[in-house]
Amino acid sequence: MRALRIALALLALGATLLFLGLRARYGGGGDFPDRSGPAELGADALELVADLDFPPGNVAVSAGGRVFATFHPEGSPPLAVFELREGKPQPYPPGGLPGGLRYQSVLSLRIDRRNRLWVLDYGRYGLDTARLLAFDLGTDALIHRHDFPAKIALLGSHLNDFQVAPDGKRVYIADASLFAQIPAIIDYDAPRQRSRRLLQGHPSVLAEPYVPVVQGVRMEYFGFFAIRPNVDSIALDDAGEWLYFAPVTSRWLYRVRTRDLDDETLLRDALESRVERYAEKTMSDGIAIDSEGALYLTDPEHSAIEVIGPDRKLHTLLRDPRLRWPDGLSFGPEGWLYVTCSALHQVILKSADEIRAHAPYQIYRFKPGTTGIPGH
Repeated sequence: MRALRIALALLALGATLLFLGLRARYGGGGDFPDRSGPAELGADALELVADLDFPPGNVAVSAGGRVFATFHPEGSPPLAVFELREGKPQPYPPGGLPGGLRYQSVLSLRIDRRNRLWVLDYGRYGLDTARLLAFDLGTDALIHRHDFPAKIALLGSHLNDFQVAPDGKRVYIADASLFAQIPAIIDYDAPRQRSRRLLQGHPSVLAEPYVPVVQGVRMEYFGFFAIRPNVDSIALDDAGEWLYFAPVTSRWLYRVRTRDLDDETLLRDALESRVERYAEKTMSDGIAIDSEGALYLTDPEHSAIEVIGPDRKLHTLLRDPRLRWPDGLSFGPEGWLYVTCSALHQVILKSADEIRAHAPYQIYRFKPGTTGIPGH
């Protein structure tokens, strides 16, 4: 009996130490400072684009007005990538992927200035092969494929969102690394099909210890796991000169010149010294930039769209409870800015019945008063 008591005590001690270790790594944290303000646009500015049976992830709108989006992998959808046709999601590409390829876990997609749709598959957090695909929107044909090696898409990586350079030759990817906790910016050279992990572990890519609270739901599970991705928000200015980025729960938006990211002769310390703390922000998820250099950020905590102007000042553009976890952004033609609502606070770790109960999920659009490059 004494041996049994000792064994049980050691087991309890081990479980306690494991819980404390996991909480120290993944959990805990306070409330993010409230930096939101009164909205500049009224609720009537928000226009419904689509009601969907499953939560959307990201959206990309072409110059011709074609609307592409993903269903968020956390919603266990039957369809990964789709095009809206007459308001209904249709699988993309038509007829499916060639050569036996299949989507695994796709969250982000973008349209470049050569009318190509890029799709990023994060490969189930590195358990499968992370992959980048590009389609010619003139023909819907697959024209580029890259499978990331394991040294780039690490086990536990989350290749979350990305931006494509104006010439289409470089792709900049945010590895949010929710599980591995080794975030980085990935610089992909498309013509050479080579990639590098940059700024790995630098403060600019690391989440700060805050726990999101979205429409009253505290995003922490099992008492030790907080939903706070590392570097996630990512945007590229129209000239392709500056890459802007931030972790979801960082108080700051950062930027770095793409020429420095692309320079393979630049040593790590030199590159890190060129990262600039650009502006204060709210908690953020998706991000877009307009033709005047203003940055638009989705703010899940306040069901809002925030703006950081060229003066680096933060202000609230739009706030509406219909924005259930505003997520991805894309400019479209005629000055429209599209936004997906992934409602992750009603989706993560929920049963299929619960996810269906919170449907429909929405894509909206509004006119911020400026224009941006469609698909950007």
